[in-house]
Amino acid sequence: MYFSRLTKQSTESFSEQIDKLKNAIESADAVVIGAGAGLSAAAGYTYAGERFERLFGDFAAKYGFSDMYAGGFYPYKTLEEHWAFWSRYIACNRFDPIPKPVYEELLKLVRDRDYFVLTTNVDHCFQRAGFDKHRLFYTQGDYGLFQCSRPCCQKTWDNKESVLAMVDQQDNMRIPSELVPHCPHCGSHATMNLRSDGTFVEDEGWHVAANRYRDFLHRHKGMRTLFLEFGVGGNTPGIIKYPFWQMTAENRYATYACVNLGEAVAPIEIERQSILIDASADEVIGALRAKRANR
Repeated sequence: MYFSRLTKQSTESFSEQIDKLKNAIESADAVVIGAGAGLSAAAGYTYAGERFERLFGDFAAKYGFSDMYAGGFYPYKTLEEHWAFWSRYIACNRFDPIPKPVYEELLKLVRDRDYFVLTTNVDHCFQRAGFDKHRLFYTQGDYGLFQCSRPCCQKTWDNKESVLAMVDQQDNMRIPSELVPHCPHCGSHATMNLRSDGTFVEDEGWHVAANRYRDFLHRHKGMRTLFLEFGVGGNTPGIIKYPFWQMTAENRYATYACVNLGEAVAPIEIERQSILIDASADEVIGALRAKRANR
């Protein structure tokens, strides 16, 4: 379907929008959550500023970059330096406690609903917060997995033990050479299981999750489905945002809800089916929890 233009107009107050979203969640036959980086940012995963300086101040001083993203792309001269940065990066964004309970609060809102989660986030926060792992599809990978850099096969493996050893034993922003990770199948260098180019490994678990998501959508086709989007920007709109718009347009019983500070928009064609809330995810989730507590 061709969408002509976008709208972000709303004459409703924030409280009225929260009421509409609360009612949409409670009346839906199915809730499909689409989560982008904005949801994890609301949970405290900031990649610059105070958190970056606290965790990577030594790297910033030595290499001159000012945020974690830049550090991830820095051309380190050795693998020992590369993995000193990346092990610390993975540990703080995947294995350390989630800074704020945003995901836990979201789970409380949908725990008793028939839900499924589609996310481009790779921090695994949904499962760590208690969401049913059989209702999750991480399309872009997982900080907690390694894969072969070639890759020689479509397999991944857990990296927690390796990552934490690198963090514990690094010195002057270098890890011991014997800790540089390698593929257990062919001996090539290992890399993160993150979608950045054509070498990304879609392992068996990835395909099982993809099939579960397709099955969930098929079983609820034509029903009262809420497509609930949090913090999805313009980097990969073809994964969550555009399909959500399309499926809403094709189902007159569907509702599209977009929660995004500064980017709460929808096509004019589905304006009457949309709830557009220009606010952060933690503000909206907190307001929903308050409404439920006061009913």
